[in-house]
Amino acid sequence: MKIIVTKSSEQLGRMAARQAAERINKCISEKGKARVLFSTGASQFDMFKALVRENVDWEKVAMFHLDEYVNLSPDHPASFRKYLNERFVSKVPLGEVHFVDGTEGGIAKLNAIVAEEPIDLGMIGVGENAHIAFNDPPADFDTETPFIIVALDEACKRQQVGEGWFAAIDDVPKTAVTMSVRQIMKCGEIISCVPYAVKANAVRAMVESPIVNTVPASILKTHPKITLYLDVDSAAKIDFALAEAHIPCLDGYEEVS
Repeated sequence: MKIIVTKSSEQLGRMAARQAAERINKCISEKGKARVLFSTGASQFDMFKALVRENVDWEKVAMFHLDEYVNLSPDHPASFRKYLNERFVSKVPLGEVHFVDGTEGGIAKLNAIVAEEPIDLGMIGVGENAHIAFNDPPADFDTETPFIIVALDEACKRQQVGEGWFAAIDDVPKTAVTMSVRQIMKCGEIISCVPYAVKANAVRAMVESPIVNTVPASILKTHPKITLYLDVDSAAKIDFALAEAHIPCLDGYEEVS
């Protein structure tokens, strides 16, 4: 794991987008195509703003995303399909777009497509409860199924309300379709963008804890090629002496001026 701490979310977004574009272009150069997986949410706004400006042959890219609420219209303001359409899909000429629709048939079809070949790059956020995708604690670290249906915990629902996607907790759907933890970990490379002070506790838990399913994001530390992008606010509570003891392979720590 390489940890990079930036001055702001905007700087974080630019740096992460540049690294993502380099990875995508390398895959296209080597095999003529790339498969890319995206998180959504407020923490990814600046990354998407920067990524659509990068020089990438998007027609050779297949896009996947991590999760979607069950029984939520794609026109709902909180829909991740709507989020991605507005911030990414409508702005670049993607070769393939594979949305999560939450139906039984849709999940089965998506599982088959994902299993066809590896995903080259995962842009994986971390929630305020340290979830990855909608794998809330205690997360299932064992299932091999690519996409699963899960129940959302109260902390996750509070985050969705806090970010303004829903007016009240009772408005948040109780279940969602999410990419499983094992499937996320199969990505060839992971870039994790986690800005803002509201993520500081989750970041601290992620990097300081052992690998446990009560801190789902802790498993990212075992990935052989991951870069964690933080800003000064999200990194503020880390004790790096403790963190280093629980990161299997710390490739570097960098504060960017």
